[in-house]
Amino acid sequence: MKLIDCGSTDLSKRDSQHRQRRRPLMLKSLLLVALIAVQVQISASDEHDHIYDDNDEVVLWMNTVGPYHNRQETYSYFSLPFCAGKKMGISHYHETLGEALQGVELEFSGLAIEFKANIDTVKYCEVKLTKEKLQAFEFAVRNYYFYQAYIDELPIMGSVGELDESDNSAYLWTHRKFDMGFNGKQIVDVNMTSEKKVKLELGAIINFTYEVNWKPSPVQFADRFDKYLDPNFFQHRIHWFSIFNSFMMVIFLVGLVTMILMRTLRKDYARYNRDEEMDDMDRDLGDEYGWKQVHGDVFRPPAYPMAFSILIGTGWHIGIVTFLVICFQIMGDLYTSRGSMLSTSIFAYAATAPVNGYFGGSLYAQTGGKRWIKQMFLSAFAFPTMVCGTAFFINFISIYYHASRAIQFTTMLAIASICLFIILPLTLVGTVLGRNVSGAANNPCRVNAVPRPIPEKKWFMEPLVIVLLGGILPFGSIFIEMYFIFTSFWAYKIYYVYGFMMLVFLILTAVTSCVTIVCTYFLLNAEDYRWQWTSFMAGASTAGYVYLYSFYYFFFKTKMYGLFQTVFYFGNMALFSAALGIMCGTFGYIGTRAFVRKIYSTVKID
Repeated sequence: MKLIDCGSTDLSKRDSQHRQRRRPLMLKSLLLVALIAVQVQISASDEHDHIYDDNDEVVLWMNTVGPYHNRQETYSYFSLPFCAGKKMGISHYHETLGEALQGVELEFSGLAIEFKANIDTVKYCEVKLTKEKLQAFEFAVRNYYFYQAYIDELPIMGSVGELDESDNSAYLWTHRKFDMGFNGKQIVDVNMTSEKKVKLELGAIINFTYEVNWKPSPVQFADRFDKYLDPNFFQHRIHWFSIFNSFMMVIFLVGLVTMILMRTLRKDYARYNRDEEMDDMDRDLGDEYGWKQVHGDVFRPPAYPMAFSILIGTGWHIGIVTFLVICFQIMGDLYTSRGSMLSTSIFAYAATAPVNGYFGGSLYAQTGGKRWIKQMFLSAFAFPTMVCGTAFFINFISIYYHASRAIQFTTMLAIASICLFIILPLTLVGTVLGRNVSGAANNPCRVNAVPRPIPEKKWFMEPLVIVLLGGILPFGSIFIEMYFIFTSFWAYKIYYVYGFMMLVFLILTAVTSCVTIVCTYFLLNAEDYRWQWTSFMAGASTAGYVYLYSFYYFFFKTKMYGLFQTVFYFGNMALFSAALGIMCGTFGYIGTRAFVRKIYSTVKID
């Protein structure tokens, strides 16, 4: 989580105010004024480098407020009738696209806080409870509203009030006690305690107060976020046990592919290579059977080659972006910066757009596709359109609820500009390279002019059954990690064990590839050569099980409620599952394609 920022424009405004207060009545010279201005600007507090001198201003940003059980249903802090302090406001601008997309609504609290300066209990404002204000506060208290704030990019959470169940009365917390820890010139710890609850009654005057206590802390600046992590939740024993089980699954599947499967193939090779000892009648009587029978059709282009190439190109793209973002998280601890993970993902997706064009364009050329410009446009915009369509649908609900999650029009323009001026040109470059570098089919077997009829087979060999069964083992390999990821996103946990995520990602890749290889071998042995779509859908079916699990998680592991949170949850989970399905389907196709080309290039075919 990235936390508070203060733009350079804000700093200059504050410095100007400081200079006006400190400027003597009679200026001796313009040079002296310039020197004073430079000195004050150098000594001003800066939330970017987190260096403060004594009595420098420390800004308390109020972010959002919302029901505790609906983490994503957030509203502007001052949408409730809270009052701000008397200090002049400081304007804040979103510094990253991720901040804007995540609904960050930083507003200056108006509280005067200075570095290392203790403040006794001080009243900073008061609110008279009219009927409307009373109803707003009571609604917030009865729905367990919490608010979020930031000091020097450190998050703070506080409860709006408390409900007395004995007489069903609502109480409001009116005093905030800040305990600040510093190490040298840096803030390393912030704690806020809510005190002095006042009963909410019509016409009552609520006095809001605060106090600040500073104390030295041994915590190093680099370790100040450790207190927000929950090692008891992300138990390494559970992670290692899950990794061990998944790794044993990989060993089993790889062994199945290499030992059992290749032993069967060796027997087939021996039988097929006895052609010289057999006469024509023996061959015609059907000594050849199974996967070799379809050698003239196995490399036939799949149905709907344009759609297939778009999905494969997008799957490559999502897989590369996922790998890069996990690497960035491991190296940079992006969870300590608000919105940085989302911004990094958008940047990585835009920068790696040539991957989509290269693999999608080359595959479309190998299938004989001629409308490559249309394929390129659809490949560039297919996934962004799906993401934006889902986001805009949720955005309508957000606007109706006046939630902070509502995406502003300028942010929409920024996303559209990234798609038009970055993703599209880079996808074009990748498509041109893919068509020219690896656009030739180069199949080990020629394709028959007339498709071979597919014989009847047992029900469990049908492609639909294979697809449904193909996603069970990959889902089992990531099941434990899915629980941690879901809890981190939908509850108040910070996910930080990205080393485990990388291991799970690699295991998922191996398991998906091995499972689809085995499924494809059974399909080809049934003389069904429709392996391209089957291998893709068998891997993609993992996402179906993930989405089904999201229903279980919603109803049995959370206390979410309301139209907004329900739409937000299932809309984003559908988007996550779709991206996961495209990626896993691509993993399955890549492994299966290498396997199919290998076995048909080894067999002697006349």
